[in-house]
Amino acid sequence: MKKIVIVLAAILFFVACKDDHKKQNKSSKKVQIEEPIVKDFGFTFNNFKVVKDTIKSGDTFGTILEQYSFPDSITIHQLTEKVKDSFNLRGIKAGKPYFLFLNKERPQNLEAFVYVQDKIHYTVIDLRDSVIVTNKQRPTTIKKRTVAGKIEGSLSASLDNAGVGASLAPKLAEVYKYTIDFFKIQKDDKFAVTIYEKYIEDSIYAGVERVESTYFQHKGKDFYAFPYQASENQKPQYYDENGKALKAMFLKAPLDYFRISSRFSGRRFHPVQKRWKAHNGTDYAAPTGTPIKATASGVVERAGYTSGNGNYVKIRHNATYSTQYLHMSKILVKKGQHVSQGQTIGKVGSTGLATGPHVCYRFWKNGVQVDPLRLKLPNAEPLDKKERDRYLQYIKPFKTELDSIIQLKLKNNAIE
Repeated sequence: MKKIVIVLAAILFFVACKDDHKKQNKSSKKVQIEEPIVKDFGFTFNNFKVVKDTIKSGDTFGTILEQYSFPDSITIHQLTEKVKDSFNLRGIKAGKPYFLFLNKERPQNLEAFVYVQDKIHYTVIDLRDSVIVTNKQRPTTIKKRTVAGKIEGSLSASLDNAGVGASLAPKLAEVYKYTIDFFKIQKDDKFAVTIYEKYIEDSIYAGVERVESTYFQHKGKDFYAFPYQASENQKPQYYDENGKALKAMFLKAPLDYFRISSRFSGRRFHPVQKRWKAHNGTDYAAPTGTPIKATASGVVERAGYTSGNGNYVKIRHNATYSTQYLHMSKILVKKGQHVSQGQTIGKVGSTGLATGPHVCYRFWKNGVQVDPLRLKLPNAEPLDKKERDRYLQYIKPFKTELDSIIQLKLKNNAIE
């Protein structure tokens, strides 16, 4: 009997071992996962040894590739000569990614180089048959949508809460830069915006392409904005729901960054002439070479030099307003030239009667010099009646779309 029990135990042990062996074989088979196929830039990554890296400060096309061999034994200098007309070699920037596609069996041999400019644009230098340079871009689609929300914290955070990329914040600030100070927006201010957004290959979000129409309620006041191109020679500008331009006719100053060193005054001690006299301008101190901008569009009336003004430019904006910019180190416009608001017309200097680099900004209204900092300046030139009628008809569908979501999400307190 004991022998029978021993034999049965041996048989059971053998069967159990066999089953374990089968399970091990099965489990080992499950571990064998096929390598996923990776494709991008027109290449199948599995067919190459791929090196991804980032352009570093001091890198050049030559230093990146000098350690590799090229087909037909061409040198790095010859390769550079072949690609320079199609690929801006000096345009490669630190921080940008690049890919090296190396021969899998002979990884010293470079078969392709890809430089990625941004999410959409990239350059391929294919060396496999002959040197071929192709500037490519990923397929993109544009999608339209209208969103609305309330201010909770910063503008960027509020847009994020509404499901919009933070890249919209500077665009809205640009639209309303003459009417709303976004550093002073308040909790529960409201907004609605119709935007066109770009997607790469229909799925990867690539930011806001353009703003079609916007609404902002600030301190209880409604601000609409619609871009409109009044003529082929003008850039689109933003107008409100009544056709009034949002853009001010004049910039607040002719410099982006400045310090007011001397204000408009009826009596000021002149630092060079050493006597008391009227100062009919505003002095903005800035380093030599700082760009000076036209504060409004107009025609250059004068551009030249006098012993007092130094290098200067005077611009006639319309029958009412003119401006003048003195003591330039360099004049960049000519008499009779049309200039746009914000266009650089010269560089800060200290020519003429000046003790240091600055621009003396002078302002005329109806032929009389006035202080622009105390003047209530007008908005941009309004649309004439015929153009205004066209504009109001043009914005109807855009305003209806905005008003619909304003009523749905903002007026009905749908946003909590």
